Amino acid sequence: MSTSFKIIAPDTTLRQAAEIMRDHDLGYLPIGENDRLKGAVTDRDIVVRGIATGMSGDESVMRVMTDHITYCFEDDTVREAAEVMKAEQIRRLVVLNEHKRVCGIISLGDIAREHHDRHLTGDIETAVAQPHSSGTTMDPSLTFIR
Repeated sequence: MSTSFKIIAPDTTLRQAAEIMRDHDLGYLPIGENDRLKGAVTDRDIVVRGIATGMSGDESVMRVMTDHITYCFEDDTVREAAEVMKAEQIRRLVVLNEHKRVCGIISLGDIAREHHDRHLTGDIETAVAQPHSSGTTMDPSLTFIR
């Protein structure tokens, strides 16, 4: 789990988000406002949903963000977090503390580097690579996994 994360405001521009990612070697930024998570943006979101569709770097990250945040708690096991990642077909998972405050981000890379379980990381990667099972838009609420 990485504890080196930044939470950005919804009015952050695509350019500002990209600069934060570059300066801090991040590929994922949670978006928060008034002590609540609103969504997240990845480097891929900025490129594919933003720049590639003709958006200017001055557009808000809200235009390209994912508003469905899936998370786990810091006392969950790595295997539990990995199962959530597999089920949700995601490579990064927000980690909350007991007060429901962001305390870290766990990524597929973290699991691979720190736990050396090829089957676990392979299962997640295989699931992430599959098309989503439904063509519907995800509910914008937070997914609570316990």
